[in-house]
Order: sequence, then structure tokens, then C-alpha cells
Amino acid sequence: MAVAPLLFFLFCCSQNKENKSSAGEFQDKLPKIEFAEDISKPFDFGELKEGDVVEHTYSFKNAGEFPLIINNVGVSCGCTASEWPREPVAPGDTSAIKIKFNTKGKAGPQAKTITVFANTSPASTSINFTAVVSVIDSAKSSK
Repeated sequence: MAVAPLLFFLFCCSQNKENKSSAGEFQDKLPKIEFAEDISKPFDFGELKEGDVVEHTYSFKNAGEFPLIINNVGVSCGCTASEWPREPVAPGDTSAIKIKFNTKGKAGPQAKTITVFANTSPASTSINFTAVVSVIDSAKSSK
């Protein structure tokens, strides 16, 4: 009688290991967004004048085994606009996310975040950029 519970326990444990292994294999095949540049550090636009509109393109590759679908690209401020591929990016293919930063009404150090929502794990990836915006003194420019 004591053998039956032991066999049941061993069967359950081996099934659990198989399920974890299958989940890990599936996780490895998910779309992976690999950026051409190091996104762990913010992109720096440097010094800008208030009113400047600047752009930066973040190129990336789908390093997974399934098509990459970007659902949305969120921005932390209305001063930033984004363009991203609306069609799936096939495994091994490259594409890009373009951001546009409008400095109108901005002054001093700026730090902004772009969040990419996709069918990846994790489901979101953050990209950051910085700039220092100097205000044009209208009294000096009118002389």
C-alpha cells in the first residue's frame, strides 16, 4: 500500500519538471527585441535650444522565433511623438522605432521615457533619452 502514494508522488514531480521544461523552451522561442544600441543608457541629444525639434531612430532586430508585434509605444510626455512598425516583424528581420522630441516650452535638463509594448517577455521595454534645453532670451534676440 505504501508503494502507491510513493509512485503517485514521483509521477507528479516528473510531470511538473516536464511542464517547467516545456514552458522554458517556449519562453526561449518568444519574439525578442534586440536594439542595435545599448538602451541601458539613455540616448543623449546634448544641448538644444528651446523650440528645437529633434529625432532619433532606435533600430532593432527580432531575435526570437515568432513574429514580433509591437502593440503600442507609450511616451512620458506630450512633447514626444513616436512611429513604430504596425506590421509584425518576422524572426531575424530588422525595423525601427523613431521618436521626435519637441523642446517648445521646455527648459533645463530633460529626461524622457519611451515604453515599447510587444508580445515579448517581459511585455514592455523602456527606452530613455535626455537633453539640456536652453531658453532663448527674447529680450536679447529682439535687439
